[in-house]
Amino acid sequence: MKQFQLNDRSSELLVEQATLPVHLISRPDQICYGVTYEDETLRVKENENGRETVWHLYKQSDQLRLEWTDCSYEYPEATELLAAIEASVVNYPHQKKLSLLIPSDHLKALFDSGVLIKGADNQISVYVDIFWQQARVWRLSTSVQVFPIHYVVSHGRSHPLRPPKPIGKVYQRYISWLGRTLIFRAIDPATDLSCFNRWMNDPVVAEFWQEEGDLSKHHAYLAAIEVDPHAMGLMGCFDDEPFGYFEIYWAQEDRISPHYDANDFDRGWHVLIGEPHMRGKPFVTAWLPSISHYLFLDDDRTQRVVIEPRIDNHKMIRNLAQCGYASIKEFDFPHKRAMLGMLSRKRFFAEQLWVPRRVSLPQSVALS
Repeated sequence: MKQFQLNDRSSELLVEQATLPVHLISRPDQICYGVTYEDETLRVKENENGRETVWHLYKQSDQLRLEWTDCSYEYPEATELLAAIEASVVNYPHQKKLSLLIPSDHLKALFDSGVLIKGADNQISVYVDIFWQQARVWRLSTSVQVFPIHYVVSHGRSHPLRPPKPIGKVYQRYISWLGRTLIFRAIDPATDLSCFNRWMNDPVVAEFWQEEGDLSKHHAYLAAIEVDPHAMGLMGCFDDEPFGYFEIYWAQEDRISPHYDANDFDRGWHVLIGEPHMRGKPFVTAWLPSISHYLFLDDDRTQRVVIEPRIDNHKMIRNLAQCGYASIKEFDFPHKRAMLGMLSRKRFFAEQLWVPRRVSLPQSVALS
């Protein structure tokens, strides 16, 4: 497996040879697998029971292929295959399709969900953009069905009734270039208030959030978010170390909705990075695409994600452009002049923007 970095001059994604073997952690259906890749051999080992399966991952005529080679077992479990696929597409981030040579009669559910596609020649393929829409690989709880549509009115606006907010961890993704797992979890005021208060009083954060204050003020802030059905607070962590706060919302019920034609399932978000040692390029390339990914996985009906940074937050606007957000327009809130940024589901998955790519900008920029 290889590691990724962004070139300081062009911000173009580079693939850099790493010292082998290299490891990946994958958690489909919350089953933890350790994956290693060396000399075209992929080993997938379940952490709990120690079962290890062996695969052959290689390129042939520019086509990426994954082959089941393990004689120890008759067939791979579905979650083992999902872990092997994740490792394959992370290792080869520019591939659009993966061809499989595997026993598949027992994998009907993977065909039904679109993970596996059988062509006219009976060749089994994985389309990478479909695979990255499989919530079971990265989300920690997935509903059997999407929450039904029932319209309600709040603050004079008609919108779908929103589902109950989750608790605990909601998303996790192993970041190969950091060697750490990125986690989003619901904020818990009982344990996170002190950290949240310290972050809000950091001068770098306060410059844009303008929410400095004591513990009582921030307790009230989080309590208001907790009872608001349209918004939710998330803690961002690398492994178990918190680094930032993310506030996600349904755009149709938010203050942003009068400023553009918000659809029923548009989502939006705000962010603060509270830990200074976790600011900068290696980290933003992990969390910024991942918050977009989470919001698209949370509801398949979400076609757009929006954000409205202050117009003078040039670093954030550059980072958003690097991760696929189009600059739609400038507009005025009562408290700030903002830029409306928008990322479409189609672009995110078609251009594989879970890893930032180079974009054409007036000046060469780098992720910060």
